[in-house]
Amino acid sequence: MSGRSALAAATVGLTPARAAAVEAAIGPFDPARSPAQGMGAFAEHVRRQADARRSAHPQTSFAALGPTAATLTARHDLDCHLGDRSPLGALYTADALVLLLGVDRSVCTAFHLAEYRCRRPAPRRAYRCYVRDPAGGRVRRDFQAPHLDDSDFPLIGAAVVAHGSVRSGPVGSAESHCVRLRHAVDVARGWLDEHRLA
Repeated sequence: MSGRSALAAATVGLTPARAAAVEAAIGPFDPARSPAQGMGAFAEHVRRQADARRSAHPQTSFAALGPTAATLTARHDLDCHLGDRSPLGALYTADALVLLLGVDRSVCTAFHLAEYRCRRPAPRRAYRCYVRDPAGGRVRRDFQAPHLDDSDFPLIGAAVVAHGSVRSGPVGSAESHCVRLRHAVDVARGWLDEHRLA
């Protein structure tokens, strides 16, 4: 569940009673059990590993493996999907590399961190989610967070490539791209400051 607008889209044309039933059927997010929906087979594979660590955000959680996994996923504030108070911010601090495996630069999640940092930050909007409480029940959480927009990410990806910092090549049969996260975010922030309207 990505927010009230997603719920509204899923329930358009339904009676109020049916819309309420759809919302009531949304399962609570549980970092230990909820699948990595819409993120691909590799993300789900990482999440399912016995020693994986996962951040607690019900809409944009990160899963990680390795000696720094717990540190990188420790903080993920509810009102900060992909900003400095998320694993993406921790990865920026760690000067991590981004590997876009079989996808192009237009889907580089790291660019969202630049949206939090640009001169004209994204407007905030209402979100809603459900999380599992310690007793196993479902708790609703309503919060405000930036309305993120990836519609110009192909242009940002081209700007990052123009800076000559992306290495591309096959990983198995998948065309892939590798870039330093810090550099990608910094270029994206400059692009957003110049091109996005207030």
